[in-house]
Amino acid sequence: MRHAFRFGVQLSNLPGRDWRDRIGSIERLGYSSVFWPDHFGSQWEPTAAIAAVAAVSERLKIGTLVYDVDYRHPVVLAKAAATIQLLSGGRHEFGIGAGWMESDYREAGMRYDRPGLRIERLDEALQIIRSMWSEDKTSFAGQHYQIQDIAAAVEPSMGTPPKLLIGGGGPRILRLAGRHADIVGINPKIVEGRVTAETPADQAPERVRQKVAWVREGAEAAGRDPDAIEFNSLSFVVAITDDPKGLREALARNSGMTPEQVADCPLFLTGPGSEIRDRLEKRREDCGISYVVIQGRDPEVLESFAEQVVEPLSGH
Repeated sequence: MRHAFRFGVQLSNLPGRDWRDRIGSIERLGYSSVFWPDHFGSQWEPTAAIAAVAAVSERLKIGTLVYDVDYRHPVVLAKAAATIQLLSGGRHEFGIGAGWMESDYREAGMRYDRPGLRIERLDEALQIIRSMWSEDKTSFAGQHYQIQDIAAAVEPSMGTPPKLLIGGGGPRILRLAGRHADIVGINPKIVEGRVTAETPADQAPERVRQKVAWVREGAEAAGRDPDAIEFNSLSFVVAITDDPKGLREALARNSGMTPEQVADCPLFLTGPGSEIRDRLEKRREDCGISYVVIQGRDPEVLESFAEQVVEPLSGH
């Protein structure tokens, strides 16, 4: 099963006065979705932000890339997600992961547990959240959470639950994503708790293929059809240019990759629009990634990318 291309925008804040106009522009340009990351510091709080985006848009999907399971109790997340799904008319893509940014935990005075423990919590939280979306009452007794007869997330029923998006970079979390998620974000593995010079190399083409294979293994082990999963990537550099050589060489020096690996890495979309389209089509054929999210800081980049990539490929 080949999924049609979709394109999203990740924002962390917006201009205080004309934020509605910015959202309207993203919608008019043909982007499918708006996402928010989940970190502390000066970014806007994601639940409030995506609810506001839903209120001023008509067709944009809204979601998170991705909630950190440790920042909110799963009962709170289940209720917030179901409420946004209800109020948006079914446009919520609920993204969640095991957390990674050590500085967030340190600054907020939270314990930063080893990755395996955080992934265990995520697994338990997903069971609670999905039950609260579908059952009148939920009870759960696990290592990390104990829930007793908690009511359904919302009343009246939201109907179809939010699409579940899980992002990650290592084998354990990606196999878990294969068991649970509708959409899987293929991310670099960040074991140090921070982005380093070596982080981008974990998204080199051969690493991406391995990560997709882990997702498919998880889906098959759970009796799910791996072809039904929509694969997602998040890009941090977008540069539509007829001469990308210098930029690719600079990114290669800073990332431990070759310029050709940079050209074919999901983190970096560089080159003429026609080449970017060709590489996205090839990546979809090779690994199934069809849902591409770019950073939304620069309105001119969003407009250019929409004209040369989003419009020609959307829905194809």
